[in-house]
Amino acid sequence: MDNNNNKVWDKTVDVIVVGSGAGALTAALRSHDLGMRVLVVEKSDVYGGTSAISGGGIWIPDNHQISQLGGEDSEEKSISYLKNIIGHDPGDGRIEAFVGNAKKMLKYLENNTRVRYESQPAYADYYPEVEGGLPGYRSMDPLPFDARELGDEFEKLRPTTKATLMLGRMSMDMKQARVMLTRSPGFLPTTLKVMWRYWSDLPWRFKSSRDRLLMLGNALVGALRASMMDRNIPLWLSSPMKNLITENDTVIGIEVEKDGKTLRLKAQKGVILATGGFEQNQAMREQYLPQPSHTSWSGTPAGQNTGDGITAGMALGAEVAYMEHAWWAPSTLPPGEVQSQILFVERALPGSMMVNSAGKRFCNEAAPYNDIGYDMYRADQEEGVTAAPCWFVFDARFRNRYPCGPLLPGYAAPDSRLPDHLKKDDYYFRENTLEALAEKIGVDKEGLLNTVREYNANAQKGIDPEFNKGKSLFDRYYGDPTSPSSPCNAPLEKGPFYAIKVNAGDIGTKGGLRTDVHARVLDRQGQAIPGLYATGNTSASPMVQTYPGAGATLGPAMTFGYLAANHIKNDMQLAQANVSVQQNNKKESQNAVEV
Repeated sequence: MDNNNNKVWDKTVDVIVVGSGAGALTAALRSHDLGMRVLVVEKSDVYGGTSAISGGGIWIPDNHQISQLGGEDSEEKSISYLKNIIGHDPGDGRIEAFVGNAKKMLKYLENNTRVRYESQPAYADYYPEVEGGLPGYRSMDPLPFDARELGDEFEKLRPTTKATLMLGRMSMDMKQARVMLTRSPGFLPTTLKVMWRYWSDLPWRFKSSRDRLLMLGNALVGALRASMMDRNIPLWLSSPMKNLITENDTVIGIEVEKDGKTLRLKAQKGVILATGGFEQNQAMREQYLPQPSHTSWSGTPAGQNTGDGITAGMALGAEVAYMEHAWWAPSTLPPGEVQSQILFVERALPGSMMVNSAGKRFCNEAAPYNDIGYDMYRADQEEGVTAAPCWFVFDARFRNRYPCGPLLPGYAAPDSRLPDHLKKDDYYFRENTLEALAEKIGVDKEGLLNTVREYNANAQKGIDPEFNKGKSLFDRYYGDPTSPSSPCNAPLEKGPFYAIKVNAGDIGTKGGLRTDVHARVLDRQGQAIPGLYATGNTSASPMVQTYPGAGATLGPAMTFGYLAANHIKNDMQLAQANVSVQQNNKKESQNAVEV
């Protein structure tokens, strides 16, 4: 299929990267460092994509820091773990490619760019009890990055969400956030340290309310962007891709909209699609994902990840896979907001539960967030009750001690000081009794009372025989270590009682263009489409339906962006070698004729 009807090009480079998340920028840096001319185009007026608002963590099996910290890992153990939690061997070689190259990608970034990571020995894999799982080490967090290094480009970095900031403005790393959110030992000194660092930074306070010390996803993207600036790699913002350009069934460029004009950009060696998934495309959600489903339930930036790269590839005959899957995460949509807030931590804290319309629990609330999404739809479909959405129910002790979605802990923001918009109907509910709460939120009263009664009896003993909440090492990571009975389980017994609505949200979709071990996009016959690569959520996830550990979205995205650049360079060298052979053969033929 060819659509190159106009031979005039507005710009020519070797590699075009579409998107500006971590996978995209890693691909751009690697391509440049392999000697290729690169252009990055981004449809938004800010860069960083979903990566910028994420935790910034990467899941890197057998990384070099594990042994330095006293841990043990191997490629074989990591591959075994992944296949065990997936439930089968996908058979496309991408698990092996990821495990074998993720640590190489990390070493490349640390040796050649401003990106720095730190292994987290206490942050367990999401299924540490499964054969091959580890109690820590594989998940790595980015080190803080100074926004001053970005100059004017700082204002173009997608801001992190308020949910990841203390009081909506102060940066926290994952360890600090855990201590403060769970009220762990060291809570007060950690809180004061974060506040002092922010408010004492007087020169920057006069410049911006945003924290100068970038953390989490902002730290990662900031370091990647600064590394691009070191190399003068161009990044075009507000430049959405309109379509791919092909010639002789090979992708040779793209069309973009920029400054009101349609520009034709030639990629002499390859186009790498890293435009995210389709979670912000309602029509695609309804076509592929379980229902009910809505764009506003996603925790990703509103209106951004609309499946552009996926549909562009499909238009060329690319195969797609795993379109029914997402990186599920229970979310809550505060009134007046267009982007949901993900409930990462709250579910593991004692004195709370999630219930369906029958007033019954249906899952281990502290389980990995991806599992909760599947549990919500399973309960919705198999039990004949509504669990998508469901309700997060908690008591006065929980309300006073912990945050919940947009609600600060009661000790910092009591009910009397809650903003009016949070008190609107159909979102936040407060009643003196469980009976009244059940009636208000529309769940079965007897069902809720029986559920709480049974749960409380076991929670006093620190156990949950129905769903084993708190049994896994991962469950307890975000629990409250000071809770008397259990980090994750405590009775709901002190009124008033509260509830907020919880949706089957996500942090992106998993389905996308089918790719191979080199990140090449495959057609419906399983053949690589020349010149076209994809990574991140634009490609079908190598993890299939599962989520092995924190950072298992960004880790593969960056790794396959790195591998795409490697393959493009190798292809270029092979092509140059073939040209040399052909030229030599031609000369030999000419010499033979002359003789």
